[in-house]
Amino acid sequence: MRTPALQTIEIGGRRLAYWEWGGAPEDRGSPLVFAHATGFHGRVFDPIIERFIERKIISLDLRGHGQSEGGPIGNWAEIAADIAAMLAHLQLSQVIGIGHSMGAHAILQAAHDHPHLFKQHILFDPTVLPPEFYELGQDLFTAENPHPAVRRKRHFASVQAMMERFENREPYSLFDPRVFADYCRYGLVPAASGDGMELACSPEVEAGVYASSRSNIGIHAATTKVVIPVLIVRAKQTGLSDFKSSPTWLGLASAMPNATDMHRPDRTHFHPLEDPEDAARIIAEALLD
Repeated sequence: MRTPALQTIEIGGRRLAYWEWGGAPEDRGSPLVFAHATGFHGRVFDPIIERFIERKIISLDLRGHGQSEGGPIGNWAEIAADIAAMLAHLQLSQVIGIGHSMGAHAILQAAHDHPHLFKQHILFDPTVLPPEFYELGQDLFTAENPHPAVRRKRHFASVQAMMERFENREPYSLFDPRVFADYCRYGLVPAASGDGMELACSPEVEAGVYASSRSNIGIHAATTKVVIPVLIVRAKQTGLSDFKSSPTWLGLASAMPNATDMHRPDRTHFHPLEDPEDAARIIAEALLD
């Protein structure tokens, strides 16, 4: 497998990072661009990416995640704008977007806002809830009543300490072992205090993403105008109170011009992290080139 290069660019006054594979003359097929879920980073896709090393691949660290800067996120449309700006900076277009959860939501919005950027989407459990969810408008959580993620443990003595803390807790215990190790390895940065490590995605950023999950009120109108081929892979749905449940509106694919729905009730919301081999197979079979 090629070794990915960590690259950074300045967008809107903040440093945004991405991991790049390829770029060699022998690269074949359209570039693949990966966008991760809330609280994760671009390297959780490594076991999937290595099955497509003949292509140029960009795996993003979204705002406030991984090696990217950014404070609490007030509107998910901001993430879509970041993705579009990064692709424009890299002079990439007609790429294949592969997203999970919030990352899938963001690249759907980016495809609407900048139709030339993408030629196809493969989306695992995009966080696009039923239309009535967005009609309520207000944040799910407030400063007085924050999302529980704000209380997450943020400091760890080492990567190994983080692994030992989470290895037997869901959802991490469901992850493929390599994905779990990479989640911990690239999910920590040196602590600002100089003592040990801390979460790259701070508890405040993670809680802010959840709190603002109703913010992009135009997502349903946007999806009806995304005309590229889209595959939506939905996991089992057991209710919003279950973080392993699919958040994807059951009618999403049928409301889009050129989308296909794939229901996988044998998987949780963390499908590509649980079974990267299966996710890679789905991607390989769906690719148009």
